[in-house]
Parts: sequence; structure tokens; C-alpha cells
Amino acid sequence: MRSRQLIPLLVLMVVIAACTAGVNPALDSAAPDGDVAGFFMGLWHGFIAPITFFISLFSDNVNIYEVHNTGNWYDFGFVVGAGLLLSGGIFGRKSR
Repeated sequence: MRSRQLIPLLVLMVVIAACTAGVNPALDSAAPDGDVAGFFMGLWHGFIAPITFFISLFSDNVNIYEVHNTGNWYDFGFVVGAGLLLSGGIFGRKSR
């Protein structure tokens, strides 16, 4: 009986481990146009993420996330931009 409870837990752990982020080989390398996305580009990409996601479903040329970025600052800008639109700042709930 104990092993029947352990197997689903192990499967769940393997699935969660498979979803972890990997290394970005394009980090700090310039895109074909010579630019590297930083904080403000991450902020913009986070802000337009819902629209970009919808377009990316139908186009192979559009991606949600810029792989040629500066790392943590781009990530921070992306999260702040998505957070402004999706959960707070601009269209968030107002307290009564």
C-alpha cells in the first residue's frame, strides 16, 4: 500500500523537474540586427505578452520571449510588464 502512494509522488517530482528552465545559449549575444534586449525591452515584451502569445499561435516568426537578452534585468522587466497589465497597475481591481 505504501508503494502505491509513493509512485504518484515520484512521477509528479519527475514532471516538475522536467519543467525547470535551462541555460540560454544566446544570453548576452547580439541578435541578427545587432541588439541585445535589456530591462526596458523586457518591460515592453511583458506588457504585450498576451497579444504576442495569440499571434505566436499562428505564426512561426513571432516569439513571446526575446532570447537575445541581458539576463536578469530583461527577466525582471518582462515580469514587471506582464504584472502591470495582468494583475495590477493599469487594469487591476480597485478596492471599494
